[in-house]
This record gives sequence, structure tokens and C-alpha cells, in this order.
Amino acid sequence: MSDAPHRNFYGRIRGKALKPSHKRYLEDLDRLAVPAVTREDNPDRTPLDLTALFGGNPVWLEVGFGSGEHLVHQAMQNPGTGFIGAEPFINGVATLLGKLQKTGAENVRIHPGDARDLMDVLPEGSISKAFLLYPDPWPKARHHRRRFVTAEHLGPLHRALAPGAEFRIATDIPDYVRQALEEVPMAGFDWLAEHAADWREPWDDWLSTRYEQKALREGRTPHYLTFRKAPR
Repeated sequence: MSDAPHRNFYGRIRGKALKPSHKRYLEDLDRLAVPAVTREDNPDRTPLDLTALFGGNPVWLEVGFGSGEHLVHQAMQNPGTGFIGAEPFINGVATLLGKLQKTGAENVRIHPGDARDLMDVLPEGSISKAFLLYPDPWPKARHHRRRFVTAEHLGPLHRALAPGAEFRIATDIPDYVRQALEEVPMAGFDWLAEHAADWREPWDDWLSTRYEQKALREGRTPHYLTFRKAPR
């Protein structure tokens, strides 16, 4: 019998019926999926061999990549970096695979599931930069524990990040900003903002996602929070 802690899965994994083109894109998932992440495939939780996946290049992580436009943008701008994207929503995975086929980016691997399972098998100190962009806000107070910016998620992320690694959060939800500024520093990160522009203006290499464009159309203000893994 497994002694692994029970985990509730938060969020949805499937939306509208997949288009025929998306079904074709998903045929490429086996080739691009990060291997041996789930407990079924890796019951001993052996750390991933990221050198085998990315040839010793630095590795960046995006948690919840949505439709993948930011992930593909970063991969194209940083061909010498390996990227791992975690996203349980299969429609988003299919959309990302289509983007990868069209751009020819070969430095991206996908975990189509719960990011917490991926954190379990990332080697300690192996990730050079992480992104959490427009995560599910879980607006009801009783659901705030499901947000990514809680100890359950931030502790494993901190372990996986290299010393001095950057952690970026973008959100249009003021209460998510509040919780992030409370909990992320408690998990061992320094907030790097010195001026208001540091959280009001996007990063120089930012690509505005469709989620951000929707927020702007609906009158919500994006916030851009930059943290760094603090030295112990």
C-alpha cells in the first residue's frame, strides 16, 4: 500500500470537445512529455534526469501555461534554455503542441498533469527560473488554500529552484497579489520591487497572453511580481 499523501486535484482537465486538429497535435505528446513524473510511472520518486532531457542547459519552468503562448515565446527567445510546462487542462496542452509544431521549437517538454507531481521529481536546485502567470484565482475564501501561493506548493518550488533563481507571478486579482506578498516571502523568497513601476509594468521580455488581454478588456489591472530565492 502506498504511503503517499492523498492529494485533491484542483481545477479542470478538459473543456470543450477537442477539434480534429487538436487531436492530431496530441499525437505528439508522448514524444514531448516529461517521462516518469506520475507515481504510477515512478513509484520511488526517482529525480528526473534533466541533463538527458536538455543536454545540460539551464531549465525554466512554467506552472499552468494555459494556451502556451508565453511558453513558446520564451522558448523561441532562449534557444539555449530548456523549458518545462505543467498544465493539466488537455485543451491547453493540445493548443501548445500545435504552437510548437508551427514554430519548430524543440526545447520544450510538457507535464500534462498536476504540477505538484512534477515538483516531487525535479532535482533539488535544478530550475533557474519559474513562471506563474494568471493562475486560477479561486476567488471564494474557502478555496484560497487551493491557490498556488500556499506552502503546499511554494515549499516544493523553493526546493526545486536554484540559489538566486527568479520566480515571476502575473495576476489581475488584487487578493491574489495580497496572498502572494504574504506567503511567497515566508516560503524563502525575496520580493525584488523597489518602485511602483516594478509591479505595474511588465517584464522586458513579456508577451501578453490572451488571459491578460481578457483582463484588460474587462477593466482589471495586471500586477507583475518578481521574487528571488533567498540565500539560506
